[in-house]
Amino acid sequence: MKTSRRQFLQSAAPLILPAAVLGRAGAVSPNGKIRLACIGVGGQGTSNLRAFLADERVQIVAICDVDGQHRDRAMELAKLTKADCYNDFREVLARSDVDAIMNATPDHWHAHIAVAAAKAGKDLYSEKPLGASIGEGRAICEAVKQNQRVLQCGTWRRSGLKVRMACELVRNGYIGELKEIEVGVPGTFAIRGGFTGTEGPEPVPAHLDYAMWMGSSPEKPYTAARCHFNFRWIDDYAPGYITDWGAHFVDVAQWGAAMDDTTPVEVSASQVKRRDKGLYDAPEEFRLEYRYSNGVKMTMFSTTDKATYGTRFIGSQGWVFTEAEQLKASSMDILRIKMKESDTRLFVSKHHHRNFIDAVLSRGQTAAPAEIAQRAAVICHMGSIAAKIGQPLKFDPKTERFEGSETANAMLTRPMRGPWTI
Repeated sequence: MKTSRRQFLQSAAPLILPAAVLGRAGAVSPNGKIRLACIGVGGQGTSNLRAFLADERVQIVAICDVDGQHRDRAMELAKLTKADCYNDFREVLARSDVDAIMNATPDHWHAHIAVAAAKAGKDLYSEKPLGASIGEGRAICEAVKQNQRVLQCGTWRRSGLKVRMACELVRNGYIGELKEIEVGVPGTFAIRGGFTGTEGPEPVPAHLDYAMWMGSSPEKPYTAARCHFNFRWIDDYAPGYITDWGAHFVDVAQWGAAMDDTTPVEVSASQVKRRDKGLYDAPEEFRLEYRYSNGVKMTMFSTTDKATYGTRFIGSQGWVFTEAEQLKASSMDILRIKMKESDTRLFVSKHHHRNFIDAVLSRGQTAAPAEIAQRAAVICHMGSIAAKIGQPLKFDPKTERFEGSETANAMLTRPMRGPWTI
């Protein structure tokens, strides 16, 4: 049974319903399919929607987006009617016929939706980074754990064959003792729509609920240059490529280094450059240096050399580099290695979206669960905070707090504008 929209929109405050209130929340539909709602169906959201539509075990039952044009396009793609399309995610979570959600909203919405979805008994495919801050990611992890939900983060490199092969080579010592990791990410914003970031305020288009788009972020005048894809260059929402691509490549670094259960303990930032004016104020150039407790060093650096986009593991006897379907090494001998039966083998996922549905059905493991995704996101946010403060920082992986810097700890969670809270 669906609750009317009017009932849910009468209150401006965030509404979270426990799974018990929703009856069969999280159960598989009578036809044996996972009933999925897609929240945030812009570029990445549409890509995810297409992937789930291709899975015969999935039935798309609802679409949600604050942009009516996005909703209409996704509605046609999913062959739904307007009755199953929503502006407010809370109405989606109130439906007892939704088993799981796909969340591809901007970063500043990730935790609000993920925490509410977990409490409503929904499993989650949630885009990276897990949270828009260290604290928000931790809140997602706790909600997922307490409500026994399945989560797959959109860090899909863990479902790539060559990435897994590279990480297994490192894990099994085929490049010797791991010494350093290099993570190369783009260094110039890929701004879409021809915007410069210096655009002035303009009327909000009728198809966009801009107040809902802003959510808990600071209230700012509308300009098309701010919204949708380009939000990631604006520090109110995201720290640029540090989390945009960094979340992917740092996740790979963690996997290969066998560090999924921890983070570095030190971070420093240098060569940080931001634009002199305009909306796009996230770091566009940077060098972030990390150190793990075992002495392994990791560097995330911005670059215009596309050949260095990815993750390079440097050992005492060689190196391997991987990104998506690339696998390179310091010698062909490393690439020709055949694994032994005694070697450590890593979790196998051949398709990130299908792996999520596998786990929803089996209540088993996903390739990129919440705690693992949190660690990768934490590392990115550590770097972003160091870039803001401009001084080296020490970090405790267990408490997820900085040591000796209340200035840094004040940035563990973003300030949130009411009524939205985590």
